[in-house]
Amino acid sequence: MTTDQKNLIKATVPVLKENGVLLTDYFYKRMFKGNPELKNVFNMANQQNSKQQTALAMAILAYAENIENPAILMPAIDGISQKHISLDIRPEHYIIVGKHLLASISEVLGEAATPEILDAWEVAYNQLASIMSGHESTLYSKQVQKKGGWSGWKPFIINEKIVESAEITSFHLYPADQGSVADFIPGQYISIRLFIPELNLLQPRQYSISSAPNGEYYRISVKKEGLTRLNPDGMISNRLHDFLNAGDIVEVSAPAGNFTLNPKGDHPVVFISGGVGQTPLISMLENLIQSGSNRPKTWIHGCRDEKVHAFKDVIDNWADGQQDFHRHTFYDRIDNKHDFGNTYEGWVDLNKFDNKILPENADYYICGPSPFIAKHYKDLVERGIKKQAIHFEEFGPQTLQL
Repeated sequence: MTTDQKNLIKATVPVLKENGVLLTDYFYKRMFKGNPELKNVFNMANQQNSKQQTALAMAILAYAENIENPAILMPAIDGISQKHISLDIRPEHYIIVGKHLLASISEVLGEAATPEILDAWEVAYNQLASIMSGHESTLYSKQVQKKGGWSGWKPFIINEKIVESAEITSFHLYPADQGSVADFIPGQYISIRLFIPELNLLQPRQYSISSAPNGEYYRISVKKEGLTRLNPDGMISNRLHDFLNAGDIVEVSAPAGNFTLNPKGDHPVVFISGGVGQTPLISMLENLIQSGSNRPKTWIHGCRDEKVHAFKDVIDNWADGQQDFHRHTFYDRIDNKHDFGNTYEGWVDLNKFDNKILPENADYYICGPSPFIAKHYKDLVERGIKKQAIHFEEFGPQTLQL
């Protein structure tokens, strides 16, 4: 890009801050009208709650703000690319997106979208598309080079369906071809793709792998949503609960994601989860225990009550058998008012713990609803925990900026 073009991109930053979501909302409507086949690729429920539009607007703004040095955004680009390879996004999709995005800029901005601005954004978009598709090509290559690895979609059989709590059920997925299961890093996710008759569409969703690597199957643990309306969580999750059973086949993409356990070092590790956000953390913790790691481990989990508390017995057994493992549980309400040991009534409150439970030299992993992540990230930073030691994953489109 020329210096003049970069300056034109930076000049659009105020417009993007004020009208970014308006632009991306228009863009998605335009793209799905012109290329309705992409409705089978994108999470259509996230179009209803504006999460996808917001996430894209934030990404475009960040790119414009850092157009002088887009390499600064590589951690964020990697996170987006990980999602893309789990959805089988390919270079040809970038061509379609670029066409509609540039047309949307022209149509939304009107006379303000001068030929010079449109030319600058065309160069900028092609630069970003090249960076992302190149990175994704590398990720695809790494996937297929693994034993049992693949790219795109592959049929898996539900071998077991196990109720873990009043809301969460686990599904054990085995390759339909009876071949090897590609390894993964604890904390990663897979995508499940199902046909949704109500929409007459294929729809994908990401689910964290909720067990340590075992070489035989992937386990996902899915929360059933009580809402009956079409929503991002319930469309696929409830279908898994209500209509799919052992012996049924689902399409699965290879493990992806960069919210992963750092196995290096001997410093403590602290897991903080809310609700079904415990699933990637269970995989990390199980991996540490199975490997015989002597790193001090702390598990802090919050949910509504004991009935919806999945994996409680598993965590209790691990805590009983590990001197270097301690768990603390928060329930919104405790029905039986007797001594629950390390169980507390109310929402997760890190201020209850001293530096022995939350040491400064620990790695912290947080997963749960966005407000849950934001609160505990802020609380940890205020305690003096270094930001680079705090790792988190937001389910769905990435909208948190911490």
